Amino acid sequence: MTDDILKVELSDDGIATLTMNRPGKRNAMNDELLGAIDRFFSTVPAGVKAVVMTGTEGHFCSGLDLAEHTQRNAEETMRHSRGWHAIMDKIQFGGLPVISAMYGAVIGGGLEIATSTHVRIAEPSTVFQLPEGKRGIFVGGGASVRVGKILGADRLIEMMLTGRKYGAEEGLALGLAHYAVGEGEALPMAQDMARRIALNAPLSNYIMIQAIARIEDMAKSEGLFTESLCAALTQTSPDAVEGLQAFLQKRDPTFR
Repeated sequence: MTDDILKVELSDDGIATLTMNRPGKRNAMNDELLGAIDRFFSTVPAGVKAVVMTGTEGHFCSGLDLAEHTQRNAEETMRHSRGWHAIMDKIQFGGLPVISAMYGAVIGGGLEIATSTHVRIAEPSTVFQLPEGKRGIFVGGGASVRVGKILGADRLIEMMLTGRKYGAEEGLALGLAHYAVGEGEALPMAQDMARRIALNAPLSNYIMIQAIARIEDMAKSEGLFTESLCAALTQTSPDAVEGLQAFLQKRDPTFR
């Protein structure tokens, strides 16, 4: 499957690689690209077990394409922002593990996309930045929540006020990336990791994706109760039976 603006490659082992493809624009986000991402996560092809997101020509995504920015009134701007939020939620809570292979610009909306994914791998060229303050605007695609969860409010305020840039190693230390790798290594590592994650039981992957971020937002007692419900669902599933039998028989499990 290919699209001019979002290339979708499906492997035989259930891995979908999504490549944001706006060469010459550093894969800047416009409504067309956002719509293509929305369509994929709204109607994921059958058999896909994990997703890798990346960009073309040395960049992940440089954020909102200001050259195509449409002047909107307050209500239209709010609704447009909420549309972004809905798509980022589909990435984060759609139930599929999503891995970002990052290099070059991971800026503004690009960072909002990356932080909606579950695993982030950065090459040395990676630059993390939220430059909205330099444009006289505020983030609208979820950074105040998702990046704020990672950095904390104090560091996020400083990052946005100053337009500060972080490299791959700094991003790793701060949690913007989970892995820092060499040049040319992010995509192969992401695809290999996606294959290994896809071997997990589908239900346990789904529960981890759905529950953990929400538990973080709960009070302690509600979070612990939710954990018990998740344990009950997974530990009584057919995959749990297979996992235990495989352990006792000293073999790899074969999940649904």
